[in-house]
Amino acid sequence: MNTPHLFEHEAMKTVFSLRIIEASVTHAREAALATIELLDSIEQKLSRYIEGSDIWQINHLKSGEQLFISDTCHECLLLSLKASELTSGLFDVSLGHRIDHFKNEEDGPPPTETGSLHILPDRPAIHCEQAGRAIDLGGIGKGFALDQMQALLKEWNISNALLSAGSSTQLAFGSQSWPISLGPEPQQEVIELKNNALSASGTAIQGSHIVSPHEQHSFQHPRIWVIHPSAALADAF
Repeated sequence: MNTPHLFEHEAMKTVFSLRIIEASVTHAREAALATIELLDSIEQKLSRYIEGSDIWQINHLKSGEQLFISDTCHECLLLSLKASELTSGLFDVSLGHRIDHFKNEEDGPPPTETGSLHILPDRPAIHCEQAGRAIDLGGIGKGFALDQMQALLKEWNISNALLSAGSSTQLAFGSQSWPISLGPEPQQEVIELKNNALSASGTAIQGSHIVSPHEQHSFQHPRIWVIHPSAALADAF
């Protein structure tokens, strides 16, 4: 493997890394800087914790209100609906209150989800039919960002790269394959990732944080990996 140029940037509560195979370090750096700027823009729209972001505004809608959102947020929400359909409703980005309950280790049963949001399919807008839902894109946002970053790098004529969102999701594209280690030492399994995304989740690192829309408890499995051509869907699955 040719030695990649490495660029790192903190976003979405993790460190993103870009490993770019490119003869010109100047071209690689310029492409990486443009991609990092895109990443920051995506976070500003999708984070529920940034006041004024699209998701922050959605979570503060009152019953009957409608909000026009960015194309970026609209695309991610529509993809979230697709992931929900593909998982028979198990993937649900509107469980923000329940997620907070488990992450914060709050006492008592998790809150009952109320409220209803309607995402308009043909224009970037969302209607709050009844207030009460809290959108949290933590299960798909990083993967979505990686897909967008890949598209921009290809526009910069970058043909081989490995993009990582911390230990959560990695996306490889191009003719180069990348060795990725799975599992704890000393018995790590190594796979070759090529033109695919690899996403991992579980309780081993973040503890109890994966919740079901149907059960009153959180998911308790140390580690699971998913490979999919889409980093967003790998992240969601």
